Amino acid sequence: MAQAQAQVQDQERPRSAAAAGARQDFNGDGYSDLAVAAPEATVDGKTRAGYVAVVYGSASGLRTTSRQVISQNTTGVTDSAETGDLFGSAVSTADLDQDGYTDLIVGVTGEDSVEGGAETGLVQVVWGGATGLSGGAALAYGHHTYDRLSAKDRLTVGDVNGDGASDLVVVESYTDLRVVKGPFGRDGGARGGEQTVHDDSDPRFLDLATGDVNGDGIDDVVGTMNDGDEYDARRVTYWQGTKDGLAEGVVPRDSRGWRVQGGESLGLGDVNGDGYADIVVGRPVDGYDSDVDTPIPLGGRVAFIPGSASGPVGTKAMYVNQDSAGVPGAAERMDGFGSDISVADVDGDGYADASTGVPGEDFDGLSNAGGVIVLRGGANGLTGTGATGVNQDTAGVPGAAETDDAFGRTTRLMDADQDGRAELVVGAPGENANAGSVWVFRSTPAGITPTGSFTFGAGTLGTVAANAKLGSGFNS
Repeated sequence: MAQAQAQVQDQERPRSAAAAGARQDFNGDGYSDLAVAAPEATVDGKTRAGYVAVVYGSASGLRTTSRQVISQNTTGVTDSAETGDLFGSAVSTADLDQDGYTDLIVGVTGEDSVEGGAETGLVQVVWGGATGLSGGAALAYGHHTYDRLSAKDRLTVGDVNGDGASDLVVVESYTDLRVVKGPFGRDGGARGGEQTVHDDSDPRFLDLATGDVNGDGIDDVVGTMNDGDEYDARRVTYWQGTKDGLAEGVVPRDSRGWRVQGGESLGLGDVNGDGYADIVVGRPVDGYDSDVDTPIPLGGRVAFIPGSASGPVGTKAMYVNQDSAGVPGAAERMDGFGSDISVADVDGDGYADASTGVPGEDFDGLSNAGGVIVLRGGANGLTGTGATGVNQDTAGVPGAAETDDAFGRTTRLMDADQDGRAELVVGAPGENANAGSVWVFRSTPAGITPTGSFTFGAGTLGTVAANAKLGSGFNS
């Protein structure tokens, strides 16, 4: 009887879009596509000019035979490839012009501008369409010299005022949130104006994400940052989206009344299946003073903060590291567990799961060879139960683990074949003396599997390999 009731309750439990993972479809064929960043790659002889490679999805998953490489030398993209532009410093996606095709949004943090000066930074859109990505426009430049608009992980997109149009949220000068409100025209112009969110604590942002944490139908913004020049003073801040834009930021507090410590990476998704987007924060660093008063810091850790009708509930925060029951490996200094969190449903059970890199993992006499672990979501939140791990020495995985590969420096969960289960994409920017490579792992009802996994790099893309660090980032 109890089992039957549990099955009924499970059938009635909301299956949120956050748990399934949003479709990001540049060519409108019904399958999600992948964008891979190489911001330090050489383009047309210009070092660190950068590019973004796009691999298109299909009924059989991602296909490297269907791909594009986009740089500032691509027709329709603003300016041209220049040394130090770092095209691909941040990557996101949204249908900005509301034509039914997902658009590619690219950070160019090293871009100079005539009005702002050196390294003001640029956010560029490349428009989606029936034949793929083409054309584009500048969405925003930094306002001042060295604003470095759109640095890594400091760009996200969501509807933060509930008007049905996507808004761009980006960090300017490392300290302020700049909200550029859609809809956007094909010239890149925003029709909704701008909002600047200033924090008097002089924060240094580390990552941004959008999602509906309080379930009101409007996207909220979550950020991780440290205070001023105090690298160790990390925190999580939540800005509720309202019809007037972002409300004042709130810092979740734990059961002790202390603020929930942040980290370098975060993702949002409905991990516990209650219809609210939950916050998953990775803190891959350890060995600092704050280790004394933060839960299980050794080797890095992942925090789960549930969403609710009143926003994030810090008093119910949960923590996992490699010493948690069920998690592969063991917690060791400098493992980097908690690197580059991604959240989506890998097994199709309706609960979002979380991938985390462990790029500093040592094994078989190798240093910083790296690995990836997928933590399973469920009604009780994010725990170590059922966690799985892969690395380049896992049977069935192409290649071989080597020192300083940093396999797992970046991760991405995405459902490219639209079967209701997200595949795992892994970046190893250190592979082949910093050329970098990408791995793709298929998913099953039991989770991620190495069977059928494949890898690609500069040889497949036809790009310059030397010091490209391909896989430094993925679209979010």
